[in-house]
Amino acid sequence: MNIVLYEPEIPYNTGNIGRTCVAVNSRLHLIKPLGFSLDQKEIKRAGLDYWPKLDHCEYENYRDFLDKNNHPKIWMATTKAHKLYTDVSFGPDDYIMFGPESRGIPEEILVENEETCVRIPMYEDTRSINLCNSVAIILYEALRQNDFAGLKKEGELHRLQWK
Repeated sequence: MNIVLYEPEIPYNTGNIGRTCVAVNSRLHLIKPLGFSLDQKEIKRAGLDYWPKLDHCEYENYRDFLDKNNHPKIWMATTKAHKLYTDVSFGPDDYIMFGPESRGIPEEILVENEETCVRIPMYEDTRSINLCNSVAIILYEALRQNDFAGLKKEGELHRLQWK
């Protein structure tokens, strides 16, 4: 599974999303311009010691991203979509793209990809959900649909044993 952040603006969000990507072995794709530097302390603080383990790529722009990834199947997460994220079938190698925190994916991109636009249901007066939470919600649904392939499904206690 691949997570794409189109022009992310807030370093804490990107750091947290990077940590989530490490936890589920997803690649993080960052489309410039970024609203921060990847070596900022906020990125490292939010990403903790996971950030050096992150598999990530940077792109100069959206066209560069498309070309370098052979125009992959991209699910566009947007509050403007007709379909819910639970109404689609995610493939194990799909890409899920999220826009910048202040404005979302540009409408010029959305209208070219209407069939792959998905939304998270929200109360009608709510503008959006935090980017980190949105990524986690949709990413985990995509992983669930693919039986959490490659992920550890059972936990272990540190000091005691389950009865």
